[in-house]
Amino acid sequence: MAKILIILIVAVVVESIGVAFLSGGLKEINSPSKISVGQIASLIKAGATNGKILLGVALEAAFFGALLYLLSQKDVSFVWPLTSLGFIVTTLMAHFILQEKVSPIRWSGVLLIACGASLIIYSEASKPAAPSAAIRSTTPLGQQ
Repeated sequence: MAKILIILIVAVVVESIGVAFLSGGLKEINSPSKISVGQIASLIKAGATNGKILLGVALEAAFFGALLYLLSQKDVSFVWPLTSLGFIVTTLMAHFILQEKVSPIRWSGVLLIACGASLIIYSEASKPAAPSAAIRSTTPLGQQ
């Protein structure tokens, strides 16, 4: 399980960095004053040529690849809730790197997420181990 948790933590950090780059890139682009096809096309072009946005998208794609691997290895009820750890890392990055003001109530929410993730990890660690192949009976079906 340690390998899965390490991959998950690395993936969550990569995703959080990606979100920070996306946020920074989107703040560099002038938002359209009105919604029109021309304005939307201009916004898409600006986003497609912004280095921060492109890096953010690439990091999000890397996270998605890691998520696919994790989901192929463990139950979705274990992996998906633990992706919420990304909210913790993203909030920390927003506060310390992007210099966003994070209110005490938001920090309380981050603490609740951490508690929930801890319960998920504990539930997986406390599961009874599956019997190994060497211990399983090799008796053919019906001969007991």
